[in-house]
Amino acid sequence: MAFCIYIILSLKDNSFYKGFTENPNSRIIAHNNGESKFTSSKTPWYFVYLEEMPSKREALIRERGLKKYSHLQINQLINSPKNELLKIDSRKGSEKI
Repeated sequence: MAFCIYIILSLKDNSFYKGFTENPNSRIIAHNNGESKFTSSKTPWYFVYLEEMPSKREALIRERGLKKYSHLQINQLINSPKNELLKIDSRKGSEKI
């Protein structure tokens, strides 16, 4: 699998966290199990954005750029065609990403 950049949303305080990973499923589990210092106190977390990148280097560069985004820019990105989550057919039920 290629690397993915992701944005997750905390239901506790509506904050966003941005990161990159090779395995989104295991990463969201780690965030919700308190395995990340920053996100451990703000569980539960849910994916709101996922974008596949061709390489680790490109994912890291993209993640660094996302960390500078305002809430307005993040919300626009979440609703953009780049969001892989929007491509999942909700009629099929809960597919793994």
